Amino acid sequence: MGCSPGGSPRAPRGGLRRPQPRAPLLLSMLLLCTYFLYCLTGPCQPLPLGGAAASAAAPRAPARPAAPGPDQEAPPPPAPPAPPAGGVLAVASGSGRKKFPQALIVGVKKGGTRALLEFLRVHPDVRAVGAEPHFFDRCYEKGLRWYRNLMPRTLEGQITMEKTPSYFVTKEAPRRIYNMSRDTKLIVVVRNPVTRAISDYTQTLSKNPTIPTFQALAFKNLTTGLIDTTWSAVRIGIYAKHLDNWLRYFPLSKFLFVSGERLVSDPAGEMGRVQDFLGLKRVVTDKHFYFNETKGFPCLKKPEGSSRPRCLGKSKGRPHPKIDPQVVQRLQEFYRPFNMKFYQMTGQDFGWD
Repeated sequence: MGCSPGGSPRAPRGGLRRPQPRAPLLLSMLLLCTYFLYCLTGPCQPLPLGGAAASAAAPRAPARPAAPGPDQEAPPPPAPPAPPAGGVLAVASGSGRKKFPQALIVGVKKGGTRALLEFLRVHPDVRAVGAEPHFFDRCYEKGLRWYRNLMPRTLEGQITMEKTPSYFVTKEAPRRIYNMSRDTKLIVVVRNPVTRAISDYTQTLSKNPTIPTFQALAFKNLTTGLIDTTWSAVRIGIYAKHLDNWLRYFPLSKFLFVSGERLVSDPAGEMGRVQDFLGLKRVVTDKHFYFNETKGFPCLKKPEGSSRPRCLGKSKGRPHPKIDPQVVQRLQEFYRPFNMKFYQMTGQDFGWD
């Protein structure tokens, strides 16, 4: 028994056809009409799909890249995000932003750079790194992002500064600073090179009392009076030679040369020049200073809310060892032509001769 191809199904017994149920069909049509009416009157989501249709419509997860073969190179890692333009780094917490310094105290060692920085930090519009970063001479391979992260946060209108005196005698420093910003302002605190050399020696002697005498280090041949310019204490004081290197990258207008002697005898006067150079209001004045007779240096008067005045540490103002006057005279003769050239280059007579 069964159906022949193309034949009609057998009628039920009794010759009558059973009526087909229409309720499910009507219900489905009612639901579809309601859905389309809702779509016409407002936003709607697509109808959920089920079964195979749902599987086909679902987004596929991105295929994982195949591992490189033995003769293939691994793909390079993604490049790090570029640093923000303008040398500004937004900070996630706290107020202000971290910026590259707009001004640097680049020299010289034992010239008075620490005193100058401490005097400047009294100004409300100056934010400075306390320790010497030594980025442009010793830590350059760490990168500019690392350097910028060392800087304090500054608000609008404040300037960022740092001081590292060895920059002035580092051959690569001018080019590296220029590559950071050609608009950087440069401050050089200079001092009589003979006095500076003795002060430099005094600092080394305090750390290592067994070193040779000053004159043994300063002269290649004491009989002929030949100066040993390879000794750093002597070499640093040849200011004209070092400035030549800086002027290859920066014009003279980007420099301020501060007298280390006048920073002691007239701190307010020198600070006025520095504030003008940095474009700051003259906030730090003579009312901020008093002269400490014991140390032989000016100190900052007691800040409001502090129990004592601010003076430089014990390492500043050490008594110098006695040096043979003939040694001092020979050094003065050695430095004289370099000093004269330095006066001409800077347009300032520092009165060392």
